[in-house]
Amino acid sequence: MDQLNQAALYVLQTIGSLYLMIVLLRFILQLVRADFYNPLSQFAVRATQPLLKPLRRIIPSVAGLDVASLLLALLVQLVLTALTLLLVYGTTGTPVQMLIWSLIGVTALFVNIFFYALIISVILSWVAQGSHNPAAMLVNQLCEPLLMPFRRLLPSLGGLDLSPIFAFMAIKLLDMLVIQNMVKMTGMPDALRLLM
Repeated sequence: MDQLNQAALYVLQTIGSLYLMIVLLRFILQLVRADFYNPLSQFAVRATQPLLKPLRRIIPSVAGLDVASLLLALLVQLVLTALTLLLVYGTTGTPVQMLIWSLIGVTALFVNIFFYALIISVILSWVAQGSHNPAAMLVNQLCEPLLMPFRRLLPSLGGLDLSPIFAFMAIKLLDMLVIQNMVKMTGMPDALRLLM
């Protein structure tokens, strides 16, 4: 691959992955019922609204889930997958392969968002406990539904919260046992693994 293709691939993957993360974050924020009026939530809404508004006319919410956001994330991942394959290999896979690889990519990003939110949450609990910063509040709202089942199972240890350790283990096991096995079974090209 020549330098021009490498540069185009870098720009495509950086901008595409960033937008994909914002779209998926919008879905997750609604899923965990995060504060809609938080400045970061408003940013995600404004950044995704131009593409999401037409989709919402066609695709309604189902059981309180924003299916249009999820479909937009899948479509963005599909376009990103096709363009990456075209730049690297000069061809794309079959439509079924691309759809499966896109589903894997969206699932991996979904898991990674929670993983990094947990890391940020743990760091903030050490340095900025009780902070009223909008980003800190949003991260806590994002992590709370993930940590709550572990907090119910674990005994109280005074002021020590071990639930993030078990949440990290669950996320890592999900990645190892489900996502990585799906990547191997579907023969996902190496160029697409960089998107995950």
